[in-house]
Amino acid sequence: MQSRPAPLITKANGEREPFRADKLYDSLVNSGAPNDLADRIVREVADSIQDGDRTQVIYRKAFAKLRREERPLAARYSVKRALLDLGPSGYPFEDFLGEIYRVRGYQTSNRRVVQGRCVEHELDLIASKDNERIGAEVKFHNNHGIKSDIKVALYVHARFEDIKAGAAVDSEHDYTSRMVITNTKFSHQARDYAACVGLELLAWDYPKHNNLRTLIEETGVHPLSCLTTLTKAQKRHLMDSGVVLCRQVHNNVRELEDLGVTGRKMDALFSEVEHLCQT
Repeated sequence: MQSRPAPLITKANGEREPFRADKLYDSLVNSGAPNDLADRIVREVADSIQDGDRTQVIYRKAFAKLRREERPLAARYSVKRALLDLGPSGYPFEDFLGEIYRVRGYQTSNRRVVQGRCVEHELDLIASKDNERIGAEVKFHNNHGIKSDIKVALYVHARFEDIKAGAAVDSEHDYTSRMVITNTKFSHQARDYAACVGLELLAWDYPKHNNLRTLIEETGVHPLSCLTTLTKAQKRHLMDSGVVLCRQVHNNVRELEDLGVTGRKMDALFSEVEHLCQT
Protein backbone atom coordinates (compact mmCIF):
# COMPACT_ATOMS: atom_id res chain seq x y z
CA MET A 1 0.00 0.00 0.00
CA GLN A 2 1.34 3.41 -0.94
CA SER A 3 1.68 5.81 1.97
CA ARG A 4 -0.08 9.14 1.71
CA PRO A 5 2.11 12.14 0.82
CA ALA A 6 3.19 14.37 3.68
CA PRO A 7 0.61 17.11 4.30
CA LEU A 8 1.60 20.66 3.45
CA ILE A 9 1.91 22.85 6.55
CA THR A 10 1.99 26.65 6.76
CA LYS A 11 5.06 28.24 8.35
CA ALA A 12 5.02 31.43 10.43
CA ASN A 13 6.10 33.49 7.42
CA GLY A 14 3.23 32.16 5.30
CA GLU A 15 5.30 29.75 3.22
CA ARG A 16 4.09 26.17 2.83
CA GLU A 17 6.23 23.06 3.03
CA PRO A 18 5.71 19.31 3.57
CA PHE A 19 5.46 18.24 7.20
CA ARG A 20 8.74 16.67 8.34
CA ALA A 21 8.38 14.13 11.10
CA ASP A 22 12.15 14.05 11.64
CA LYS A 23 12.20 17.79 12.36
CA LEU A 24 9.53 17.45 15.06
CA TYR A 25 11.31 14.40 16.45
CA ASP A 26 14.63 16.28 16.71
CA SER A 27 13.00 19.22 18.50
CA LEU A 28 11.46 16.88 21.07
CA VAL A 29 14.72 15.00 21.66
CA ASN A 30 16.62 18.29 21.96
CA SER A 31 14.24 19.25 24.77
CA GLY A 32 15.28 16.10 26.64
CA ALA A 33 12.44 13.77 25.69
CA PRO A 34 13.43 10.06 25.57
CA ASN A 35 13.53 8.59 22.08
CA ASP A 36 10.51 6.35 22.60
CA LEU A 37 8.40 9.21 23.94
CA ALA A 38 9.46 11.51 21.10
CA ASP A 39 8.63 8.80 18.57
CA ARG A 40 5.19 8.23 20.07
CA ILE A 41 4.34 11.93 20.12
CA VAL A 42 5.50 12.35 16.52
CA ARG A 43 3.27 9.47 15.37
CA GLU A 44 0.25 10.82 17.26
CA VAL A 45 0.75 14.37 15.96
CA ALA A 46 1.43 13.22 12.39
CA ASP A 47 -1.83 11.26 12.33
CA SER A 48 -3.80 14.40 13.21
CA ILE A 49 -2.22 16.86 10.75
CA GLN A 50 -4.26 18.21 7.84
CA ASP A 51 -3.14 20.15 4.77
CA GLY A 52 -2.80 23.81 5.64
CA ASP A 53 -2.26 23.35 9.39
CA ARG A 54 0.00 26.04 10.78
CA THR A 55 3.25 25.19 12.53
CA GLN A 56 1.88 26.86 15.65
CA VAL A 57 -0.99 24.34 15.75
CA ILE A 58 1.46 21.44 15.37
CA TYR A 59 3.64 22.86 18.15
CA ARG A 60 0.65 23.17 20.48
CA LYS A 61 -0.36 19.56 19.89
CA ALA A 62 3.15 18.29 20.61
CA PHE A 63 3.51 20.59 23.61
CA ALA A 64 0.23 19.43 25.13
CA LYS A 65 1.23 15.77 24.81
CA LEU A 66 4.69 16.43 26.27
CA ARG A 67 3.22 18.49 29.10
CA ARG A 68 1.05 15.58 30.17
CA GLU A 69 4.17 13.43 30.47
CA GLU A 70 6.55 15.78 32.27
CA ARG A 71 6.30 19.54 32.72
CA PRO A 72 10.05 20.34 32.73
CA LEU A 73 10.41 18.65 29.34
CA ALA A 74 7.48 20.68 28.03
CA ALA A 75 9.07 23.84 29.41
CA ARG A 76 12.34 23.11 27.59
CA TYR A 77 10.43 22.33 24.43
CA SER A 78 8.63 25.69 24.68
CA VAL A 79 11.74 27.89 25.10
CA LYS A 80 11.94 28.95 21.46
CA ARG A 81 8.36 30.20 21.44
CA ALA A 82 8.60 31.46 25.02
CA LEU A 83 11.21 33.97 23.86
CA LEU A 84 8.44 35.66 21.86
CA ASP A 85 6.72 36.46 25.15
CA LEU A 86 9.70 38.49 26.39
CA GLY A 87 8.10 41.57 24.88
CA PRO A 88 6.54 43.74 23.74
CA SER A 89 9.34 46.20 24.52
CA GLY A 90 12.20 43.73 24.07
CA TYR A 91 13.85 44.92 27.29
CA PRO A 92 13.23 41.60 29.09
CA PHE A 93 14.94 39.80 26.19
CA GLU A 94 17.95 42.12 26.49
CA ASP A 95 18.14 41.45 30.25
CA PHE A 96 17.78 37.73 29.58
CA LEU A 97 20.76 37.83 27.18
CA GLY A 98 22.78 39.81 29.71
CA GLU A 99 22.23 37.04 32.27
CA ILE A 100 23.38 34.38 29.80
CA TYR A 101 26.68 36.20 29.31
CA ARG A 102 27.02 36.92 33.03
CA VAL A 103 26.73 33.20 33.81
CA ARG A 104 29.43 32.59 31.19
CA GLY A 105 31.80 34.80 33.19
CA TYR A 106 31.33 38.18 31.51
CA GLN A 107 30.83 41.57 33.12
CA THR A 108 27.64 42.84 31.49
CA SER A 109 25.52 45.96 31.16
CA ASN A 110 22.38 46.72 29.19
CA ARG A 111 21.24 49.82 27.33
CA ARG A 112 24.45 51.81 27.64
CA VAL A 113 24.78 55.11 25.77
CA VAL A 114 28.06 55.24 23.84
CA GLN A 115 29.54 58.29 22.14
CA GLY A 116 30.48 57.82 18.51
CA ARG A 117 32.47 60.27 16.45
CA CYS A 118 29.27 61.82 15.06
CA VAL A 119 26.40 60.94 17.40
CA GLU A 120 25.52 58.96 20.52
CA HIS A 121 24.36 55.34 20.26
CA GLU A 122 22.58 53.11 22.76
CA LEU A 123 24.05 49.60 22.84
CA ASP A 124 21.59 46.99 24.03
CA LEU A 125 24.27 44.75 25.52
CA ILE A 126 27.94 45.12 26.44
CA ALA A 127 29.84 42.08 27.73
CA SER A 128 33.51 41.98 28.76
CA LYS A 129 35.84 39.17 29.83
CA ASP A 130 39.65 39.25 29.84
CA ASN A 131 40.66 40.86 26.53
CA GLU A 132 37.28 40.25 24.88
CA ARG A 133 34.79 43.08 24.68
CA ILE A 134 31.43 42.50 22.99
CA GLY A 135 29.06 45.20 21.84
CA ALA A 136 25.64 43.98 20.69
CA GLU A 137 22.51 45.31 19.06
CA VAL A 138 19.48 43.20 20.03
CA LYS A 139 16.55 42.78 17.64
CA PHE A 140 13.45 41.40 19.32
CA HIS A 141 10.49 40.18 17.25
CA ASN A 142 7.13 38.91 18.51
CA ASN A 143 6.57 36.62 15.51
CA HIS A 144 8.79 33.80 14.27
CA GLY A 145 7.95 34.74 10.69
CA ILE A 146 9.83 38.04 11.00
CA LYS A 147 13.53 37.96 10.12
CA SER A 148 16.26 40.51 10.80
CA ASP A 149 17.19 41.48 7.25
CA ILE A 150 19.96 43.23 5.34
CA LYS A 151 18.77 46.68 6.49
CA VAL A 152 19.44 45.68 10.11
CA ALA A 153 22.96 44.47 9.28
CA LEU A 154 23.68 47.66 7.30
CA TYR A 155 22.64 50.11 9.98
CA VAL A 156 24.24 48.14 12.84
CA HIS A 157 27.54 48.04 10.93
CA ALA A 158 27.31 51.80 10.33
CA ARG A 159 26.69 52.40 14.04
CA PHE A 160 29.72 50.37 15.04
CA GLU A 161 31.87 52.19 12.51
CA ASP A 162 30.88 55.50 14.12
CA ILE A 163 31.54 54.06 17.59
CA LYS A 164 34.94 52.81 16.43
CA ALA A 165 35.81 56.26 15.10
CA GLY A 166 34.83 57.74 18.45
CA ALA A 167 36.92 55.14 20.28
CA ALA A 168 40.05 57.04 19.24
CA VAL A 169 39.37 59.20 22.30
CA ASP A 170 37.56 56.53 24.36
CA SER A 171 39.25 53.14 23.97
CA GLU A 172 36.69 51.54 26.31
CA HIS A 173 34.35 51.29 23.34
CA ASP A 174 36.74 49.69 20.87
CA TYR A 175 34.94 46.34 20.66
CA THR A 176 36.68 43.09 19.73
CA SER A 177 33.29 41.62 18.72
CA ARG A 178 30.42 43.47 17.10
CA MET A 179 27.21 41.49 17.30
CA VAL A 180 23.58 41.45 16.25
CA ILE A 181 21.37 39.14 18.32
CA THR A 182 17.79 38.19 17.50
CA ASN A 183 15.21 35.80 18.93
CA THR A 184 14.10 34.71 15.44
CA LYS A 185 16.21 34.40 12.28
CA PHE A 186 18.40 36.38 9.89
CA SER A 187 17.82 36.65 6.17
CA HIS A 188 20.41 35.12 3.81
CA GLN A 189 21.46 38.62 2.68
CA ALA A 190 21.99 39.70 6.29
CA ARG A 191 24.17 36.64 6.89
CA ASP A 192 26.23 37.23 3.76
CA TYR A 193 26.75 40.91 4.50
CA ALA A 194 27.64 40.26 8.15
CA ALA A 195 30.23 37.67 7.14
CA CYS A 196 31.74 40.15 4.68
CA VAL A 197 32.09 43.09 7.11
CA GLY A 198 32.88 41.13 10.27
CA LEU A 199 29.58 41.36 12.14
CA GLU A 200 28.82 38.37 14.36
CA LEU A 201 25.25 37.10 14.29
CA LEU A 202 23.46 35.13 16.98
CA ALA A 203 19.98 33.61 16.60
CA TRP A 204 18.04 30.61 17.87
CA ASP A 205 19.75 28.19 15.47
CA TYR A 206 22.54 30.36 14.05
CA PRO A 207 25.45 29.83 13.87
CA LYS A 208 25.43 26.05 13.75
CA HIS A 209 27.36 25.85 17.04
CA ASN A 210 27.18 28.22 20.02
CA ASN A 211 23.79 29.50 18.91
CA LEU A 212 21.13 30.86 21.25
CA ARG A 213 19.54 27.47 21.83
CA THR A 214 22.80 25.84 22.89
CA LEU A 215 23.80 28.81 25.07
CA ILE A 216 20.50 28.54 26.95
CA GLU A 217 21.00 24.83 27.55
CA GLU A 218 24.66 25.19 28.55
CA THR A 219 24.05 27.99 31.04
CA GLY A 220 20.71 26.79 32.40
CA VAL A 221 19.38 30.32 31.94
CA HIS A 222 15.74 29.91 30.89
CA PRO A 223 13.13 32.63 30.39
CA LEU A 224 10.33 32.84 32.93
CA SER A 225 7.86 32.72 30.04
CA CYS A 226 8.57 29.02 29.37
CA LEU A 227 7.20 27.86 32.74
CA THR A 228 4.09 25.70 32.46
CA THR A 229 3.03 25.96 36.11
CA LEU A 230 2.19 29.69 35.90
CA THR A 231 -0.60 31.29 33.91
CA LYS A 232 0.14 33.78 31.17
CA ALA A 233 -1.21 36.61 33.33
CA GLN A 234 0.99 35.59 36.28
CA LYS A 235 4.08 35.46 34.08
CA ARG A 236 3.28 38.85 32.55
CA HIS A 237 2.86 40.39 36.02
CA LEU A 238 6.24 39.02 37.14
CA MET A 239 8.03 40.15 33.97
CA ASP A 240 6.55 43.63 34.33
CA SER A 241 8.13 43.61 37.82
CA GLY A 242 11.54 42.76 36.36
CA VAL A 243 11.49 38.98 36.92
CA VAL A 244 12.55 37.51 33.55
CA LEU A 245 14.40 34.31 34.56
CA CYS A 246 13.15 31.00 35.91
CA ARG A 247 15.90 31.03 38.53
CA GLN A 248 14.60 34.34 39.93
CA VAL A 249 11.34 32.75 41.01
CA HIS A 250 12.69 31.58 44.39
CA ASN A 251 13.49 35.19 45.33
CA ASN A 252 9.92 36.39 44.73
CA VAL A 253 7.82 34.17 47.01
CA ARG A 254 5.73 37.00 48.43
CA GLU A 255 4.80 38.30 45.00
CA LEU A 256 3.91 34.76 43.92
CA GLU A 257 1.65 34.39 46.98
CA ASP A 258 -0.05 37.66 46.08
CA LEU A 259 -0.71 36.16 42.64
CA GLY A 260 -2.39 33.13 44.21
CA VAL A 261 0.53 30.72 43.88
CA THR A 262 0.51 28.88 47.22
CA GLY A 263 0.65 25.37 48.64
CA ARG A 264 0.81 22.65 46.00
CA LYS A 265 0.95 25.20 43.21
CA MET A 266 4.09 26.70 44.77
CA ASP A 267 5.61 23.23 45.23
CA ALA A 268 4.91 22.33 41.59
CA LEU A 269 6.42 25.62 40.43
CA PHE A 270 9.61 25.16 42.44
CA SER A 271 9.93 21.57 41.24
CA GLU A 272 9.66 22.68 37.61
CA VAL A 273 12.21 25.45 38.11
CA GLU A 274 14.63 23.08 39.85
CA HIS A 275 14.51 20.56 37.00
CA LEU A 276 14.62 23.20 34.29
CA CYS A 277 17.64 25.06 35.64
CA GLN A 278 19.85 22.00 35.97
CA THR A 279 22.88 22.26 33.65
